[in-house]
Amino acid sequence: MAGSTLASPSAEPVPAAAGRPVALSPGRETWRRFRRHRLAMVSAVVLGLLILGVVVGPWIWAVPINEIDFSAQLQGPSWAHPLGTDDLGQDLLARMMYGGRISLAVGLAAMVVATLVGVVVGALAGMSRRGLDPFLMWLTDLFLSLPQLPLLLLVIYLFREQLKAVFGVEGGVFILIVVVIGGLRWMPVARLVRAQFFSLREKEFVEAARAQGATKTRQMVVHILPNAIGPVIVAATIEVSSAIIAESTLSFLGLGFPPDIPTWGRLLFDAKDHLDVAPHWALFPGAAIFLTVLSINFIGDGLRDALDPRRVI
Repeated sequence: MAGSTLASPSAEPVPAAAGRPVALSPGRETWRRFRRHRLAMVSAVVLGLLILGVVVGPWIWAVPINEIDFSAQLQGPSWAHPLGTDDLGQDLLARMMYGGRISLAVGLAAMVVATLVGVVVGALAGMSRRGLDPFLMWLTDLFLSLPQLPLLLLVIYLFREQLKAVFGVEGGVFILIVVVIGGLRWMPVARLVRAQFFSLREKEFVEAARAQGATKTRQMVVHILPNAIGPVIVAATIEVSSAIIAESTLSFLGLGFPPDIPTWGRLLFDAKDHLDVAPHWALFPGAAIFLTVLSINFIGDGLRDALDPRRVI
């Protein structure tokens, strides 16, 4: 028929909303923005490989971490020992994979402690309109003014033996380090959450919930906290790297895990007297700490940009 147009079988169907931008869910939009941060994506791959290595690696490289071979002591990287050996001939690759589990576990657990305490303190201060907020901020400033490293050393000296007797050597030291590091790192999170709550509690959607009879707890948990969680996630990534550095510092000072538990910091401590003849002993655990902390920091930067709707990516 004249004037009619027939679509060919090979023509692609035109979507109903052609020419209009497709609305993405908040999660997919955050992922799209995060993927465009190249350093964050590369860092996520590097961190994933490190985690995969320390979790799966011991099943593949099944060398005992305490196997002593004096004929192979202080050897450099080779096919038999890809990362070399220490002064007792122990395989550094096996020891690094074992110690990496502990270092990463300490970082993650301390981050959880610091974030939970910080969120609770910051939320209570942000919802308070009377005397609780000044008291909590005074407490936060008090903890911020404390010298962290001397306090860490003091608490470890006072309570290490008691916790070892209750939870065992490895479990007691792990709990002590996680609680002490997390208990001294919650203040930045508390300040951040408090500022977010001050900004959000006067928004229209919170006023509407308040007018409908929502309790303060419901306002805090259901309406305000989900909208403040983005900056908290970014701060939590920074806490992981800070906790790993703090644990490595304690182990390097000889106050962390016992000598037979080869955390990355402990390996650095053991290698300090052999830097002239076996630099690989310090190089590889130092590089692992450096790459882990750097990757987490770049991932935090990517999350900060992805969760900030005002930033164009």
